[in-house]
Parts: sequence; structure tokens; C-alpha cells
Amino acid sequence: MPTANALTELLNEKGVLLADGATGTNLFAMGLEAGEAPELWNETAPEKIEKLHQDFVDAGADIILTNSFGGTRHRLKLHKADDRVYDLNKRAAEIARSVAEKAGRKVIVAGSVGPTGELLIPLGALSYEDAVSAFAEQIEGLKAGGAEIAWIETMSSPEEIRAAAEAAAKVGLPYTYTGSFDTAGKTMMGLDPKDIHGVARSVGEGPVAVGANCGVGASDILSSLLDITAADPEAITIVKGNCGIPEYRGAEIFYSGTPPLMAEYARLARDAGARIIGGCCGTSCEHLAAMRKALDDYTPHPRPTIEEIVDKIGPLRNKTASESGGDSGRERRRRRG
Repeated sequence: MPTANALTELLNEKGVLLADGATGTNLFAMGLEAGEAPELWNETAPEKIEKLHQDFVDAGADIILTNSFGGTRHRLKLHKADDRVYDLNKRAAEIARSVAEKAGRKVIVAGSVGPTGELLIPLGALSYEDAVSAFAEQIEGLKAGGAEIAWIETMSSPEEIRAAAEAAAKVGLPYTYTGSFDTAGKTMMGLDPKDIHGVARSVGEGPVAVGANCGVGASDILSSLLDITAADPEAITIVKGNCGIPEYRGAEIFYSGTPPLMAEYARLARDAGARIIGGCCGTSCEHLAAMRKALDDYTPHPRPTIEEIVDKIGPLRNKTASESGGDSGRERRRRRG
């Protein structure tokens, strides 16, 4: 188990923490253009990034994620900014740190680390060593800017999770990691939710917390959460689900989740054993405020079944809903949504 760090200390104090909501979809609402790198706004529009962090803190977030999801050299190269990895990530953390420090209460600054977008050997050209090096370069910048934890997220490849975890350990930051279970209930690279715990357990001091983020809809991620918490009930588990179900309207994506639905999601996540609960794509400050209230007013209920989740949140897109869920030893029937 990792030694004392800001995240575990706040967890010990509060029991359950609220992570923030969406970065990308909220920045698009603020004027970010499709194809533009959000990380460049750390330099060109820092006031907008600061406002988003501040709005999440005002809504009750205990954890804010830096605007650095695509901050590796591989992602930034697409925008001719791969020579500014350290500076852009440092700036991302500095902006979040400035908001956290004036919050009047403890707010954790988590350095967002997303996938490189490359496939590792043998499926692609990226070597494991190069992946570790790229993540370390990013995490060095995040640490220098004041990030307290490396928040490795939206991962599909177990090898890439390990590479990012190894980079965090090298740099000297504690880390968490989450998978995106969006393909028939597994990640795109075939990782099953119940197997998330063991992916980087032996790297450095091990993860502070593991879990799921993004994926498909809120019901699906709660189903994955049941598998994760059943596999290791003692682990600190993160769930950061999309705001309802993504729906295409013309060329744009909209999310079906209302604040009451996301409040219900937060309650169910708590009952399913999550200790860190937040929102991913589509989750606005209004949604997050409803989740804060739901967690503050929380009354414990029995662990939910798949049927209860579907009844309260809506149908699963990835899995059949005929089982009660959460038994990690049972083979589930899966189909594509």
C-alpha cells in the first residue's frame, strides 16, 4: 500500500471524495474548436481553464484534474507542440493549483495522464521503454507545477497503464489509474474490469486507487464497478462515468444525463463500493453539484443489482442485463451495444 499522500489523507478524513466532471465537453462549450488541443489553452486561454476548475470547486469537487489529458509528446506532436511537453503540463498543474489553494478547504490537484494514442509493440511501433519515457516527461511537468498525484485515465492497454505507472514511480508521484470499459464490457484491448487491480499492483508502491472512467453510459460503468469492487472489496475504487448515454444529433454528441440522474448514479456508485466518484464526458458543474448533494445526504442501501441500476439509470449498452452483477467468478454473456 502506498505511503501517506494527500489523496489517502483526504480519503481518511472524509470517507468518500467527489472528483470533478468533464474537461473536454465543457471546454468545447467555452469555444474550443474540434481538432484543437485543449492543452494549448493552458497558455493561450488560461482564464478559461481556471474558470472551469473554479466552477467544479464551487460545485463541491474534492479533486480537480489538470487540463493535460493529451499532454504526452505523441499527442502534442499532432499540434506541433511536442517540444513543449514539460511547459504545457507544468502550466496545467499551476492553473489547477492556484484554484485549489484559494478554495478554503483541501482540494486535491490530480495530474491527468491519458493514453498516448499509439499502440505498443507488437501491435504498433511504440516500445514499452519509449512509453515510460514519454509519460515520465509529462509527469515531471505536472509534478513541477504542483500536481499531488498522477491520475492515469481512460486507458485500454494494460501495458500502457503499467508504463504510465512506472513513469509516475520514477518521477516520485503517487498514482491512480482507470480503464475505459467500452467494448462489450471490456477495454478495447480486452482488459476485464475484475482484472484492473493486478495491472500495476507491483509498480513502485502500487496504486492509491484504481477503477473505471468514461466508457459508454452511466449504467454500463456501474456494472463495471460492481465487477471491480467484487474482485477486491478492500481496494479504493474510482468511478468517473459519462453523463448518461452519448447520443449523436447530426454531427454533435449530446449526453442524456440530467442532474437528478447523475445524483442517482452517485448514490448507486457509493452503494456499489466506490470511494472516489466523479463524472466524465458531458458532466457539467450543475450535474456535479447534484452529485455533491447526493453524497452529502447519502443514506446507505444494499449493494445494487444490475436490474436496480437499469431501473434507475437506464439500459445497458454493452452487457446483457439478465444477471444481478458483481460476482467476479461468473462468466457473463456479452454482446456489442
